[in-house]
Amino acid sequence: MTERDPVRPDTSSHAGSVAPAAGTPGASTETAPDYSTRPVAFRGPESLGGLLLLLAGIAAAISLLLRWVDGSDVTGWGLVRAGFETPDDLYDQGLWQPMAIILGGGLLFVLGLLMWLPARTHRTLGVLALLVSVVATAGVLVPLADDGWDLGTYDVGFWLGMAVPALGLLGALKAMLTGPRLATRPPQY
Repeated sequence: MTERDPVRPDTSSHAGSVAPAAGTPGASTETAPDYSTRPVAFRGPESLGGLLLLLAGIAAAISLLLRWVDGSDVTGWGLVRAGFETPDDLYDQGLWQPMAIILGGGLLFVLGLLMWLPARTHRTLGVLALLVSVVATAGVLVPLADDGWDLGTYDVGFWLGMAVPALGLLGALKAMLTGPRLATRPPQY
């Protein structure tokens, strides 16, 4: 078997046949494109949803260092440590709420990092973030309802804890409602 020379046409099998030149009768001027003209889904990050979830995780981390209840020196870190030390009394002592908020914020941070990975859609991560945000929302609303919606009872740490489910819900909804990016050419990032 011989190799074909790309410059010279192979005349061994087609002796005497020559393709018509462009502009001559019988020559075709149409060519098929090398790419599809139909839109396809391209992979990309979910920037805004991921950023909102990262901010929820950062708010939870900062709330670890601050006081949660007015007139008390107990920080978020102290509440979480007490929750891990007495897992049997987690519900009786009301420690599940700060743990749901802070640990939920940690999970939202991880999900926010995963949203920066390229994918066609981030809806699955959005659903997971929504579930975590609902648990963190319960962790915020239950103590507020128990205290008769008196906001003066709480300090800055709890206020940052309230930002965790709010940012988490926004980021989850953004990821769930954003469909695939359709285009005929790859996006330029």
